[in-house]
Amino acid sequence: MPVTALLAGLLFAASAHTAQGTDLRGGRFSDLTSLIDASSKSVSKQEQQAAVLRREVAAATQGAASGSSTVAAEKARGDQWLGSAGLVAVRGPGLTVSLDDAPPRKPGEAPASDNPDDLVVHQQDVQSVLNALWSGGAEAMTLMGERIVSTSAVRCVGNTLLVQGRLIGPPFVIKAIGDAAGMRAALQVEPGVALFQHYVDDYGLRFDLVTERQLHLPAYDGTLDLPTTTGSG
Repeated sequence: MPVTALLAGLLFAASAHTAQGTDLRGGRFSDLTSLIDASSKSVSKQEQQAAVLRREVAAATQGAASGSSTVAAEKARGDQWLGSAGLVAVRGPGLTVSLDDAPPRKPGEAPASDNPDDLVVHQQDVQSVLNALWSGGAEAMTLMGERIVSTSAVRCVGNTLLVQGRLIGPPFVIKAIGDAAGMRAALQVEPGVALFQHYVDDYGLRFDLVTERQLHLPAYDGTLDLPTTTGSG
């Protein structure tokens, strides 16, 4: 026992000397926001570079196709899948869905809930809407202007979301082209959406649904690699 106590004392003393009154683990998390911002800027720069390269490849491909019937045939075969992959802009009728946090209370007014998590939109809320729209017949979709494709991932980062390298905050706006009636019906039976509606009723979160006569959704211009990490929120 005396030896154990002595060793423990030495460890505490070493930790106190090293920390100098600071949190030894704090550095792991204090710079998370700045790291995400830096990564987002890096992704944006790389996307711009990738867009330039894609235009160069498209021009080279078109030039090769104009001089070779074989290349032209293969290009035509590939082009017929661009729409299904989300690589072309589309227009059509559909829905706009908006999810937002509960509004802030007036000074001196008690919050709607003691748990802050009850008052904000989470990753699973947005994902439930996306899943319902797909199952309801959505042909194309965007989240905050970002085209959603089969490899897209929505990740939770604190009280914000990370979508294809872009950090976004509420209100989260989803636009979907497709049969409006079918997508509305799918939203009504999706359990995750039903749960979110309870929070709308109980805590004042927002869920707005608008039928659109005409939407214009941009083409997806990011990487088609399958994400290997997931988040939660």
